[in-house]
Amino acid sequence: MFAVDTVVIGAGQAGLAVSRCLADNGVDHVVLERGQIGQRWRGERWDSLRLINPNWATRLPGWGYRGDDPDGYMTAVEFADYLQDYAASFGAPVHSGAAVTRVEGHGGGFAVHTEVGGWRASSVVIASGWCDRPHVPAMAAGLSPSVFQLTPGAYRNPGQLPEGGVLVVGASASGVQLADELARSGREVTLAVGRHRRLPRHHEGRDIWHALIGTFGVTIDQVANPAAARAAASMQLIGRKQAGVDLPTLQGIGVRLTGRLTGVDGTRVRFADDLAVTTGHAEVQLIRLLRRIGGHSVPLESVMATDVDHLDLRRAGITTVIWATGFRRHYPWLRVPALGPDGEIRQRRGVTPVPGLYVMGQRFQHRRDSDFVDGVRHDAVAVAEHLTRDRRDLPA
Repeated sequence: MFAVDTVVIGAGQAGLAVSRCLADNGVDHVVLERGQIGQRWRGERWDSLRLINPNWATRLPGWGYRGDDPDGYMTAVEFADYLQDYAASFGAPVHSGAAVTRVEGHGGGFAVHTEVGGWRASSVVIASGWCDRPHVPAMAAGLSPSVFQLTPGAYRNPGQLPEGGVLVVGASASGVQLADELARSGREVTLAVGRHRRLPRHHEGRDIWHALIGTFGVTIDQVANPAAARAAASMQLIGRKQAGVDLPTLQGIGVRLTGRLTGVDGTRVRFADDLAVTTGHAEVQLIRLLRRIGGHSVPLESVMATDVDHLDLRRAGITTVIWATGFRRHYPWLRVPALGPDGEIRQRRGVTPVPGLYVMGQRFQHRRDSDFVDGVRHDAVAVAEHLTRDRRDLPA
């Protein structure tokens, strides 16, 4: 086994941000990555995906956007290249193709096993990402084999799907973006709507990200219900300067909206009668947000009522179901007692109950933007400082 002070697991924005801070603090470390730098951005995103934050809001420790379109939105591959350039800028000690298979306690520190060798370290930083594994509900098993099923991580473009209509399940960021793309490609699209956060792309003549920046600094200690804050739906935004992707916009281009998907039996599916309640709640939240960030009131379009409570997919011509139903974290390789009853890593400001074990990039890890590209920089500084202090306090 190789010996090093610290192992960082993951070479996405979170892992590289903390690597830069560790390098600045003089901490000897390596970054282990199962694929290439920014692997998920390169291999697990659809072709047309762009970041929902503007280019100017891709700040990382010691790094920022250097192009000529600060108000544009990078594609997933462009962002992966951005991370590659960032890593090169400070000589990040990245080991590609080193998928971690086991992390366990060893001699007061840790043993980190990979497919290409092992490392002994006094500290480990888990930066494997919030969007780890697509969540597919159990009811998917009841869908007829004649219906093609996939998740956003496996979707690439409309031409990949069989001919026919598409049912997209889930109306947060991924679901609405895919519904928009498929509808504009000429597909008949049905969108099963669950909890979501409605947002306009622009506010007061500027990208709404300018107004949201002031809300991103809210910490987990300042919210009334931390569990609910961490479980909040992602924002209905798309990386483009034209029309957004809220539900009235989607309905305007022909997307059929329904309530939550509640049951599956072969080619028959059932929906809850909750579309009006769900969209009404999202609208109330939007109004509160707009009042908080200031500016003039914004006229809001409402979703037109729908009476769809069930469908026979075969009769409706729907041949594909996309499960845009969120993500779960999965740590089968973590053999130290850091997980809570919910399977999530227990932490406070990135510090876990296991001495020497840290985490980066969690939803609302400390700030509201802790899992955003632009937000990981704050947690990276805090984690690196805590780790460096702990390292200095170790007996010689």
